[in-house]
Amino acid sequence: MGKRVISRRRGAGSGAYRSPSHRHHGPVYLPAPTLVGDAKVLEIRPAPGRTAPVAELAVPGGGRLTILAPAGLATGDAVPLGEGRVDRGAILPLGRIPDGTLVSNLEVKPFDGGRLVRAAGTSALVVAHAGPEVTVQLPSGAFKQFLATCRAEVGAVAGGGRRERPIIRAGKKVLSTRSLARAPFKVRGVAMNPVNHPFGGGAHQHVGRPSTVKSGTWPGAKVGRFSRSQRKKRQNAVRKG
Repeated sequence: MGKRVISRRRGAGSGAYRSPSHRHHGPVYLPAPTLVGDAKVLEIRPAPGRTAPVAELAVPGGGRLTILAPAGLATGDAVPLGEGRVDRGAILPLGRIPDGTLVSNLEVKPFDGGRLVRAAGTSALVVAHAGPEVTVQLPSGAFKQFLATCRAEVGAVAGGGRRERPIIRAGKKVLSTRSLARAPFKVRGVAMNPVNHPFGGGAHQHVGRPSTVKSGTWPGAKVGRFSRSQRKKRQNAVRKG
């Protein structure tokens, strides 16, 4: 009896592929809109399970808050919340952020806590204000309109040079990806045994048959190149028609 392919065995992070949650700092989102004033940066520390570091703030009235650390933020800096100057790390509505400003941790809907541009080194650009909407250029280059009441952090996310640091040892690669719940390496299907992969086995490493599979193929055999989706077929038919 054959085994399931690795991508199917990983699933949604079950078993050995789940990230150890005891290392995480918990959810990191923008604060409630009722929190207004200047917060003070107490500490900036790495966050296992994330590519970017996090900053711990002392908020007005007591209490602490954890946010994604923007590039250039230092311990002891003041971070405006909800109102005030446009400074590094400030959490403001898009309507109050001028054009040409780099932002991160954008809200898709007002007060959802931030959903976009959260990876290390990423940033979006505020392009234009038009009434109740603000146009923002995302890291992909796409332009998207947001409500002016959606909030964002001023500045790019810290940790942008993490890919420039080489990983010398294979063991360090395993440790660095463990908290991210990612596979540290990827084995080719043709290098496996027949019991592990549909492409495995044979006298030498080759697929040995057409590697394109249908969209309705059972999940254990969905490897290689997938057939064109029905949506693309309809679009091509419309263009030709």
